[in-house]
Amino acid sequence: MTTRSIVTVTAGLSTPSSTRLLADRLTAATGEALSERGVRAQTTTVELREVAHDVVNAMTTRVPTGQLREVLDRVNDADGVIAVTPVFNASYSGLFKSFFDVVEPEALDGMPVLVGATGGSPRHSLVLEHALRPMFVHTRSVVAPTGVYAASEDWGSGEGGGRELTERIRRAAHQLAGLAVDRAPVGRDGFEDPVSFDDLMSGLGR
Repeated sequence: MTTRSIVTVTAGLSTPSSTRLLADRLTAATGEALSERGVRAQTTTVELREVAHDVVNAMTTRVPTGQLREVLDRVNDADGVIAVTPVFNASYSGLFKSFFDVVEPEALDGMPVLVGATGGSPRHSLVLEHALRPMFVHTRSVVAPTGVYAASEDWGSGEGGGRELTERIRRAAHQLAGLAVDRAPVGRDGFEDPVSFDDLMSGLGR
């Protein structure tokens, strides 16, 4: 069975946090979507608050140390990234931005990315389109069409709220899974599975 590596980056600052909860639901849904395609998901979740000091050090020294080095390697080797941040001042958090500032640009070039955010008010939902999507487009990532924003009311059991969030999560996860499956596995040797000579010759005759 084919395997795809999904790295989830969550910038929640509290424990527990709605940001981590959304990240976990997106990760689980993506795993299910990959399984439906006959692909096994290898998932890793990174809590940025646990490497916050290393991120700051890397910002000033340009040298990743401690756990951050391993985290960056995982992102570099991933087939897809789920990136979730709380909304601060109508944008992503400083820790979230700082982390992606120390990720090597080449690591995100062509990377399938699913963006998500959490906040207290539905009014902040445009952060997905005004802040997160442009940031990843700048890094030449392939951003899933559906982003997922969860306001406080989305977690309740009121009419429509929980169901609508679940549907957005499902749709976004299927989009990320499709992008990850279509992407050539990271590190794959282009000569590992060459086209046979017979197939090459038959192609010339078309």
